[in-house]
Amino acid sequence: MEMGKSWMLPIDKTYSLVTQLEGLEELKQAASGKQGIILLAPHLSNWEIFGMYACQNIVSTFMYQPPKLPALDRLLQRTRSRGGMKLAPADRKGVSLLLKALQRGEMVGVLPDQVPNDEGGVFANFFGKQALTMTLVSKLVARSQARVFCGFVVRLPKSGGFKLTIREADKSIYDEDLITSVSGLNKSVENCVLTAVEQYQWEYKRFRRQSDGEKFY
Repeated sequence: MEMGKSWMLPIDKTYSLVTQLEGLEELKQAASGKQGIILLAPHLSNWEIFGMYACQNIVSTFMYQPPKLPALDRLLQRTRSRGGMKLAPADRKGVSLLLKALQRGEMVGVLPDQVPNDEGGVFANFFGKQALTMTLVSKLVARSQARVFCGFVVRLPKSGGFKLTIREADKSIYDEDLITSVSGLNKSVENCVLTAVEQYQWEYKRFRRQSDGEKFY
C-alpha cells in the first residue's frame, strides 16, 4: 500500500512526505563534480520515496528488476521516471548503461542487498551469516573510480513523514581485493539497517543461498 501511494501521488506530494534531511547536501556537492557517484539504496523502509527524493536535480540512472507483468513494468517506468530518473534493467545491457553513466560523471543507483545469480555474487558476512552478495558495485567502482554513498528514509513516529539520511559507504568498499570490497558493501548496508532495524525488509530471503549449497526458506 505504501509503495502504491508513492507511485500514484503527484510527485510534489511524494516529496512532501520527506520532512527531515541528513547528508543530502554532501551528496549534491559530490554529484556536482566530474566524478561518478554510486548511490546504494537498501531494502529499508520506503526506498521508492528515497530514490525519487534523492535524485531531484541530479542526472541519475537506477537499476531495477523489471516485473514479469508488462503493465506493471510500464507503470513502474512511468512513475519512477517522473523526476527525471532513468531506469536500467538488471541485465548486461543495464550494467553497460550504468558504467557509461558513471564514466560521464553521473549518478547511478543500486539496491545493494538483492540476491544475485551465481555469476554475479560471492559469499560474504552479513549480520553474522554468510550471504550471497553482488559483486556489481565493487566492479563498477574498480572500472570507474566512482564515489559511493548509501542512503534511506525511515518513517517518523506519529505520522511525521520520513527522515532521509545519506552517508558515505564503508571505506573498504574501495579496496582492490574483491572479497574485502564486497564485505564493505555489506557493512554499508548493516550501518543503514541498524538505524531502524524494525523497518528493514526482513521477509526478503537474504540468506536463502548458502556457501555449502544448502537453501534456507
